[in-house]
Amino acid sequence: MKAEKQKVTRLLKTARGQLDGLLKMVDDDRYCIDISNQLMATIAILRNVNKDILHAHLNGCVEEAFEKGDQHKKISEIIDVMDKLSK
Repeated sequence: MKAEKQKVTRLLKTARGQLDGLLKMVDDDRYCIDISNQLMATIAILRNVNKDILHAHLNGCVEEAFEKGDQHKKISEIIDVMDKLSK
């Protein structure tokens, strides 16, 4: 993985902590809007981690593939990811 491993790990652990908090909120029958806000915050962290990983992939793996003349597979992978993100 070409992304900043420490940053990605920290953010994923933060998201995991937020998910644990969300489970407790549901168990405690907390106010729906509070749960929704916490969900959106967790989703935002995961979205940012994914963005960082994809940027690193483009700047590392894809760039290397172009240098080696093996770009078609990497382009196809990125198209697949973009299709998934747009759903």
